Amino acid sequence: MVHLKNSGYVPADAKSLLAKADQLTSEMNIIVRDMRVSTKYLEFDVSVQKEELDLVVEKFKTIGSLYDAKPVVEEKIEKEDAIRIARQYFNDERYWECHEVLEGVWKNTHEGEKDLVQGIILVAAALVHYEKYENDICLSIMNRAMEKFSNVSGTYHGINVDKFQETVAMMISSKSMGPFMI
Repeated sequence: MVHLKNSGYVPADAKSLLAKADQLTSEMNIIVRDMRVSTKYLEFDVSVQKEELDLVVEKFKTIGSLYDAKPVVEEKIEKEDAIRIARQYFNDERYWECHEVLEGVWKNTHEGEKDLVQGIILVAAALVHYEKYENDICLSIMNRAMEKFSNVSGTYHGINVDKFQETVAMMISSKSMGPFMI
């Protein structure tokens, strides 16, 4: 995963930035799988050998300066830590990573908690699509998330579930998506 600092791009630029990244690395043995635009970062999913990562970062400098680059590996994280980390990712507009961390939590939850965690995962996934300027997909996934919230309220590990639901419902009704804090 390569994060560049965003210097003014918007989600509508995602497809052209992905094409540019593909062009910049066309002579290399790598795959640029996807890219997303948050207000802070340009996030590229790149399959690359560790020894070629510096070259990819160098080529991407024409798009933006490096924020960070790290391998994505599934980690076993204790539930409390995973939720804290996922919340930080969400608030930092790193929705894909939030989604990934919460998947591990979701696999180890019980019936009532399972729907709530899955709802949060779905909102993170929806916002991944927002960052790719796929707003119709984003809305569809947010609607699925709201179904998961039908029987939950209160606070979950510091997340105000009621406010979370209100924000998502407001985005759905206004068809206006964007980042928010949890």
